[in-house]
Amino acid sequence: MTQEHPVDTTPHPTDHPPRTLQDTAYDVVVLGGGSTGENVADYAHRGGLSVIVVEPELVGGDCSYWACMPSKALLRPVQALDAARSVAGAKQAVTGELDADAVLARRDSFTSGYDDASQVSWLADTGVALVRGAGRLVGDRRVAVTGPDGDTVELTARHAVVLCTGTAAALPPVDGLDAVGAWTSREATSAKQVPRRLAILGGGVVGVEMATAWKSLGAEQVTVLQRGDRLLPASEPEVGERVAAALRERGVDVRLDVEVTAVRRDGDGPVHLTAGGDDLEADEVLVAAGRRPRTAEIGLETVGLEPGSYVETDDAMQVTGVEGGWLYAAGDCTGRALLTHQGKYQARICGTVIAARAKGEPAEPAPWSAYAATADRAAVPQVVFSEPQVASIGLTEAQARDAGLQVVTSEYELGQVAGAALLADGYSGWAKLVVDDRRKVVVGATFLGPDVAELLHSATIAVVGEVPLDRLWHAVPAYPTVSEIWLRLLDQIGR
Repeated sequence: MTQEHPVDTTPHPTDHPPRTLQDTAYDVVVLGGGSTGENVADYAHRGGLSVIVVEPELVGGDCSYWACMPSKALLRPVQALDAARSVAGAKQAVTGELDADAVLARRDSFTSGYDDASQVSWLADTGVALVRGAGRLVGDRRVAVTGPDGDTVELTARHAVVLCTGTAAALPPVDGLDAVGAWTSREATSAKQVPRRLAILGGGVVGVEMATAWKSLGAEQVTVLQRGDRLLPASEPEVGERVAAALRERGVDVRLDVEVTAVRRDGDGPVHLTAGGDDLEADEVLVAAGRRPRTAEIGLETVGLEPGSYVETDDAMQVTGVEGGWLYAAGDCTGRALLTHQGKYQARICGTVIAARAKGEPAEPAPWSAYAATADRAAVPQVVFSEPQVASIGLTEAQARDAGLQVVTSEYELGQVAGAALLADGYSGWAKLVVDDRRKVVVGATFLGPDVAELLHSATIAVVGEVPLDRLWHAVPAYPTVSEIWLRLLDQIGR
């Protein structure tokens, strides 16, 4: 049977349907109440502007209910158990397996039972108005909102409309896929029970994380079907190879260079997949093959933009190609960097810029160098919460060379660092620095291993701050910690 996700999208008692609005004119109208939209609203309001958020589903968006929080809540018990079992003395105390029901219940606690009342209250306490419904541009600074009851109200923005509508899962053109009740990331993170057999189309972040989670929680069979020759193709090649090996050791069937050509389900029975000439049977199919912008139904055509496309912005998050300078966008719908923390980063810049410009600050981009989303181009941090974790920032070696940089790299086995050896018996991991040899600064870093996520921010500061290598030598890592990897990597590069 296909799995329904346990989300009630009917209006909550805290709803503000369109017909109850006392005002229809605000300084800023934000389309989308996810984490990006919330931050735009907060920063614009801090700047003295009146703000209203338009949200058709749950305030807090995908990150709170179907992505970051629930997926990491599923994965954390897996990592905690692995950590305990990797230390002699502790592993003898571990006598059981993961309790899947307890893990799912803990997951639901992080999503507040898929009830957004607390986030609605936060908006109200912040001084930001909320209207439930689907928003659509209908003209210069004008947004029509159709509520759950079908009523429509038109909002006017005195200064800015901000698009924060995010993305949705993209379905690849596979014969029969749209008819089998395939899971997307939403169903995969909100499922009420462990699937017995799960086939995953795609070996990116979602595919790798969900394969780790569901196999560890008791799925009998998990199969990852990746069209390319390695998992996590945007990462360093070594990463994909090591993550694939770790998944296979966990019991996941990882198939590379395989294309799924047909999918069918017979009634309420299993799903049959044709992949690379082989037939595969599964109870659920998770599509983890990319994202598409949620911009098809928001009226982009009324301002001369292409519906369904990513919305292009400058570094101040102002939409390009729209006259008047009133339209902004932030978060995944811009296509700049599809990550929650980057969306929040863009949102802080966007809200601050809108508020300052509303007060008469110069509208040209130059004065806004301190409020420009430059990190989106070369300093995007990301963690894949697989086991082992993958933490990276900036450019891979290939990307740096493609950018014309004179590249020097260093690599080191993390298990040879004393702090890592203490962290886990037989610790296995790997790290790499990518250096611009002309400027003598780090432009990229990758760490792979248990708990490496906490190494990432030091690398982020090094990349964003363009800290010269001869200064990094004086950032002495405490002994014995895993951070000693910095000493080993810099040692290889030399001064």
